[in-house]
Parts: sequence; C-alpha cells; structure tokens
Amino acid sequence: MGIVESIKKNHDKYQVTRVELINKFESQIRLWPNNFNKKFINTLNVPEFIESYLHFFDHEYQDQKALLKQCEPLNDVYRRLNAQLGEESYVGEWFTLEQQCIAQFANVTGDQQWIHTDPVRASKESPFKTTIAQGFLTLALIPFLTDSVDPDKSVYPEARMVVNYGLNHVHFPFPVKVGKRIRARSRVIKLVPMKRGLEIVREVRIEIDNSTRLACVAETVIRLYF
Repeated sequence: MGIVESIKKNHDKYQVTRVELINKFESQIRLWPNNFNKKFINTLNVPEFIESYLHFFDHEYQDQKALLKQCEPLNDVYRRLNAQLGEESYVGEWFTLEQQCIAQFANVTGDQQWIHTDPVRASKESPFKTTIAQGFLTLALIPFLTDSVDPDKSVYPEARMVVNYGLNHVHFPFPVKVGKRIRARSRVIKLVPMKRGLEIVREVRIEIDNSTRLACVAETVIRLYF
C-alpha cells in the first residue's frame, strides 16, 4: 500500500502514529535539506497536516471536475462513458479474413512471409496447414471491427474531432487462419478529462469464430476534442 492510500485509510480518526509516518516518508525526504527535514518531520503528528496532505493529492481529481464543468458536451460524454466504465459496451459483427485481404496488407507493408502469402507452401510446411493473417493486420482492422470509422455513424457525435493517440498494450495470443471469421468486443477501462478534450482507453479483444483463444488483445487510446 502506498503512502497516500495508507494515510487515507486512517485519516478519519487520525490513528497514524508519528513514528509510522516518519518511516513512510523517510525514503522520499532524506535528500531534502536537513533543516527542512527537521521542520517537516515535526509537523507529522499534527492532524491538520494530514488533512492538507490529502488535499494536495486530490488536486488532480479537483482539476478534472473543473475541466468537465468548462465544457457541457465533454461533461455529457464523460458521464455517459463513466456509467459503463469496465463493462463490455460493444460486440461487433463477424468479418471473414480472406486471402485477398492478407495479400493486400502484405503488399502495403512489405510483410511477404510465406506463412501469410503462399497457400501452397503453407499447406505443406506450416504447422497450421494454411496461411495465417499478419498480427498487425488484425490490429489494423480494429477501427473497422469496432465500427468507429464510419463518417455517417460517429460513436462520439458530440466531439468535434477524434484522434487515434496510440496503444498501451498489444498481444496476439493466437493466429487467424485464412477464411476464419473474427469480431471485436470492447470496454472502456479509463477516462482522463483534458482541456476541451477527453482521453479514452479501451480494451479491445478480437475473437476467432469457434475458438476459445483470442486473436488480439489491445488497449487503444483515443482523444476526443470538443
């Protein structure tokens, strides 16, 4: 448990002893000037200090509330998504990965490995006995599979602009064989209000039809601007 969480757990009754607090802060403050250290440590047994310390670490939360109040559309989207936080909110339609799609991706990216592009050789030498889709092809299909690129059907109509900010984690647990159907399931796992914007982190899982193993698990990060 971190310092802040430890203090929060006990701050209502102020049962944290002076010695416990000193031990918790020691590793963080030992590089500060000695004269400041002495004055700082002497305040650790004062309840008012504990309360002010907690408010210091609450500033991020307070700043987020202020940002939401500044923009009504932002506040509306935040409240809507926050109500579903952590819950699966989207299940897409099935999409069949054909050899033509795999070949087109290979031509664009230069990933011409025979396991993807040579059905004859793959049937003889590959342990999968057929060609498989590139992992990055599966990843690149996420906007399509989550139905988030249709200009006439915006997922966030309140936003003026939606920007792909990046990825936190990506894994490819199992390859997708040619001709297999895949689909996306997603849930919002984090919301970060910004100035005139909102950062949304989603966990996206790509399923393979008739398989218990996933083709891809990714945390995508997008930013909405209002």
